[in-house]
Amino acid sequence: MISVIVQKEIRSLFAAPSTWLILAALQFIFALIFLARLDAYLQIQTELSKLANPPSATLVISAPLFDSLALILLMLIPIFTMRLIAEERRNQTLILLKSAPISSTQIVLGKFLGLFIFIALIILACILMTMMLSLGTAVDYGLLLSNGLGLLLLAASYTALGLYFSALTAQPAVAAISSIAILFGLWLLEKIAPDSNAALSVISPTKHFRSFNNGLLNSTDLIFFILFCCAFIVLTIHHLKNE
Repeated sequence: MISVIVQKEIRSLFAAPSTWLILAALQFIFALIFLARLDAYLQIQTELSKLANPPSATLVISAPLFDSLALILLMLIPIFTMRLIAEERRNQTLILLKSAPISSTQIVLGKFLGLFIFIALIILACILMTMMLSLGTAVDYGLLLSNGLGLLLLAASYTALGLYFSALTAQPAVAAISSIAILFGLWLLEKIAPDSNAALSVISPTKHFRSFNNGLLNSTDLIFFILFCCAFIVLTIHHLKNE
């Protein structure tokens, strides 16, 4: 039954014209950032060649692109999660869904996985764009994989949080605004923290993404994302069961 809900969510996403407009706008933004970073790298390439250990093109071009994508996902994912449950409740179809032979856990996991797969395709498109660097220079595939994994974990966390707020209301706009406000607040915690080890920044998902962005795989960051994601999924399931 989970696979049925996943397929339904993916079909509904791709059937909406607004989805294609958002995807086109994202690719345009990614291309602009990518070309801007590439141009900046070419301008300083002469100076970099004089260094004993110059940074790779992947680090100079791709890492900032992925960092920009992480910020875009913060604003983008709540727009998609706002309708997952809130719209079902507003249209009075949530009652029909819950009366079917399917558990609240299956409903939540199906909707979560459906949107997560869609977001993963966006991340994959960004990674494929950066792999075009292989046409002219050596590519650090380890850094690309690290950033890809970090973005997937970050997207999963944002999706889980947005899904929870979508379950709390029957107004999609309220769910979107609430999710963006919370995620923006968590992002600010990292920015206002006096140092990277400050207590406030520990609960910020973007702080834990920094290690992946720098090409480091840290078990602490991995555990944080898993616990963050699971916590909001469990809260969503618990809320639906209480209803």
